[in-house]
Amino acid sequence: MGDTQDFEEYARARQHWLYRTAVLLCGDPYRAQDLTQTTLVKLLQHWGKAARADSVDAYARTVLTRTFLAEQRRGLLGRRLQAVEDNPTSPGDPALRVTLFAALRSLPPRARAMVVLRYWEDLSIEHVAVSLGCSPGTVKSQCSRALAMLRERLKADERITAEC
Repeated sequence: MGDTQDFEEYARARQHWLYRTAVLLCGDPYRAQDLTQTTLVKLLQHWGKAARADSVDAYARTVLTRTFLAEQRRGLLGRRLQAVEDNPTSPGDPALRVTLFAALRSLPPRARAMVVLRYWEDLSIEHVAVSLGCSPGTVKSQCSRALAMLRERLKADERITAEC
């Protein structure tokens, strides 16, 4: 009974954090809800192992990221994601959020996962590498390329806006 209760407490406390990360990964609030739920189900199934991990959050983040990448590989998310709807609970400029989400969605799934984990979750290169099962060098090169792609995308959007 204690294990289930521990999981329920963890899930209640961290589901919003998992959801925010899932939105950044997939760019769709509805798909992010499904991704979060799938992650929580997998965590429950392996709660004994997760609870013994050095960091349950790191374990959960890894499950979330790998679930997202597996769905991408299977094609469940499709190639064209719907535009992110404006989230009234998020602070800041809605137009800027939409532009940033669109730029983030233009990245390949694995590069997007690396950028989200490295810069949104503020994980070290080594932690991202462990989470995604690759070398630190791969994380460095992929993040560098992804940031260059984001810069180009945002510059292109800026030029289009200026022409209008």
